[in-house]
Amino acid sequence: MECFRIDESGYTGFDLLNPEQRFQGAAAIAIDDDQARRLIREHFPKLQADELKYRALARRPANHPRLLALLRDLLTQHKCVTYVCDKRFLLLLMFLDYAVEPFYYERGIDFYEDGQNYSLASLLYVTGPTLLGESALDRLLACFQRAVKEKSPEALADLVEAARASRWRELPEALGPLAQFAAPECLQAIATPGVTTDAALVVLQSLISRMEAMADGPYWVEHDQSKNLLTYHDLLQRFIHHEDAITFRQSEIASITFPLKLQSVTQVDSKTSPAVQLADVMIGAAIEAASTLTGQRDGTLDAQRVLALYADHQLIHMLPSIDFEEQKRFRQGTQAAQTIDYFAQNFHKP
Repeated sequence: MECFRIDESGYTGFDLLNPEQRFQGAAAIAIDDDQARRLIREHFPKLQADELKYRALARRPANHPRLLALLRDLLTQHKCVTYVCDKRFLLLLMFLDYAVEPFYYERGIDFYEDGQNYSLASLLYVTGPTLLGESALDRLLACFQRAVKEKSPEALADLVEAARASRWRELPEALGPLAQFAAPECLQAIATPGVTTDAALVVLQSLISRMEAMADGPYWVEHDQSKNLLTYHDLLQRFIHHEDAITFRQSEIASITFPLKLQSVTQVDSKTSPAVQLADVMIGAAIEAASTLTGQRDGTLDAQRVLALYADHQLIHMLPSIDFEEQKRFRQGTQAAQTIDYFAQNFHKP
């Protein structure tokens, strides 16, 4: 049975505003340990470390051509996918999901139609600091994140106050429900048990949609024993055991169907799994490239050369875009509302 090895990077739990880790992602690759071991020996014959780690290898300029060559071989010879998201943008999408959408739902409006939530989140991301006030958007998102985590009356009141303290009338479509109405349906959605700003579910949902498309039949997943991946492990188990027959269209190129082809998930020590180590290299290079291209920090590898190695179907990203016509075309007919409701009912912890 085919096996995909996965690894993650940038996981910060509920905190999506961590300035040192702006991006979160994961990579999956269908490769066995013997193949992985052969590739590592081919590209790094003098490796002395117990484990292949992207961050350690990338520090030495002499390793850069070898890393690029290794990535090229992985992307051209094996089934694989990498997912990267801007966590601030994802938090804005979550804000719209819980602090805005319920207001429109109560009034019979499909807030997600043709991906308009993505367009509004992108608009907030790009223009929010100017429209709402230089620090108002930061305060709003920090209060939202805290309110989702604590679910206390005090935290919810602080969130409403943060919305009202901003120049919310510049974008009432997004902030009006809280600032003007303190919409009880929105506050109730935020306070619902199980609702969280942890991005693990979003990351896994995207990875699984591609693994399901790439797998020829039943397959299994293997990942590292790291603390961060425990959340992923639990979610994967719940996905596996979900037996309802249902399909959701997520975008022009993505859908997810239950029951999954995924049969099982196991944890291993990455030091004993060359295949998991290669997943670490893939996600490490992608996260670094994203950080370089957005000016967060200077990367070690040439980001443009890294991204040029990917075919379109091998790289999924959740990044803001103000090409609103393209957003609408790409997400036309999406079942976002149904997907969010279904996943909230079936996969969020109570």
